[in-house]
Amino acid sequence: MTETLIRVLIADDHRLMREGTAALLGADDRLEIVGLASDGREAIALTEKRNPDVVLLDLNMPVMSGIEACAAIRSRSPSTQVLMLTVSEQELDLYASLRVGAAGYLIKDMAPADLVEAVLEAGHGDPRIAPAIASRLLSDLVADPAEEPADPLDQLSEREREVLTLLAQGLRNREIGERLFISESTVKTHVRHVLEKLQTRNRAEAAALAARYLD
Repeated sequence: MTETLIRVLIADDHRLMREGTAALLGADDRLEIVGLASDGREAIALTEKRNPDVVLLDLNMPVMSGIEACAAIRSRSPSTQVLMLTVSEQELDLYASLRVGAAGYLIKDMAPADLVEAVLEAGHGDPRIAPAIASRLLSDLVADPAEEPADPLDQLSEREREVLTLLAQGLRNREIGERLFISESTVKTHVRHVLEKLQTRNRAEAAALAARYLD
């Protein structure tokens, strides 16, 4: 059976970067480029028209920033995964991106093969969260300690805590399933329940809480 293509939209105000990224991703027969945008507002419009699985957004663009565009896309097209692709390694930009629902935060000097893999993982609903990223999120993504439960992970089942622990280590759903001897679809169900119970918007926020509360 032919594998369903991951539909990708790329938004970057630099034409060379935009078209170069499209050429790189389009060369992979598992990906289909469905649109190119030069600013955040155009990215929103094309997302509504083309319904991509993944949107790659530059952080700093004219007319509307990547952060604003990400928030709008996630609100209007919640099934679309957004990956920020930027030169900025500032923690505030990382925090802001994840707060508005970005599934990942990528730096433009990453290896081309890693970018392809990141897009595929996001398209399959399984973005990888690096442990180093999770640890950087702690002070800014968790709620005020005075307002949160003593241990928000207490509401998780034993299996959900196991899944969260492995998620925070950067494992994919398939790898988590192999480690726990359960199916990938079961892992996805556990991950969904974890996000709902912890009231986190994505795996990155859940990983941040895991880094804070798990031994």
